[in-house]
Amino acid sequence: MDFQRARSDEQRAQRRRHILEVTAGMLTEMPVAQLSLNELSRRVGLAKANVLRYFESREAILLQLLDAELRDWLTELEEALTPVQGTPRERGDRLARVLAETLAERPVLCDLISAQAAVLERNVSAQVAIEHKYATLRSFRALAGLARRCLPELGPEDAFRLTGFISLAASAAWPYIQPSQALTAEYPDDPVVAAMHVDFAGVVRQILEVSISGLLERREDVPLGAGPLAGIPHGIGQE
Repeated sequence: MDFQRARSDEQRAQRRRHILEVTAGMLTEMPVAQLSLNELSRRVGLAKANVLRYFESREAILLQLLDAELRDWLTELEEALTPVQGTPRERGDRLARVLAETLAERPVLCDLISAQAAVLERNVSAQVAIEHKYATLRSFRALAGLARRCLPELGPEDAFRLTGFISLAASAAWPYIQPSQALTAEYPDDPVVAAMHVDFAGVVRQILEVSISGLLERREDVPLGAGPLAGIPHGIGQE
């Protein structure tokens, strides 16, 4: 790529896409925590100050990549989550399994989700954070629609609550199944400790199975959390 300064809107958009592509490639080699702006700049072929012409921070790049990864996952789920016959329990368990297994096949997405609240949203402007929240809201609404396609017994708010449970389950489970090298080295000699190393897809599947069963049993159809968020009307999970 010619790294002269991008002058047109198309050139700037192309430069941004290239930065995101390089970042995505780096995350197949290293976790989010190890990805530095210095190394990213070197691989892109720009000075760090020039990378910051296109994104205000490392975290802003990663948030936009998270949005793109979520959209890609939704595209996959559009094909995977086809309606099937069965009881609500059977269809709910299938929904949980597909969600967990497809998430497990996307380690970059899982790593970004796990870093989202504690890291990625902490070094960005309010504008970038808000744009990311709206992008997430659109993705979660689409995911809730796919969930109701498979399980129409879920009310719209309960389907949206489920999307929150999915995100929280992935966020909590992902770092938990990434043990330190020191701990991993002890596994062959200590089967009790080794047995505590759980499978990501299995744990997320179990969490979602129980969550879906609980939503179906309670049928409250109320917003995610204790109540409507300040300034956001009831029905956030609905179009």
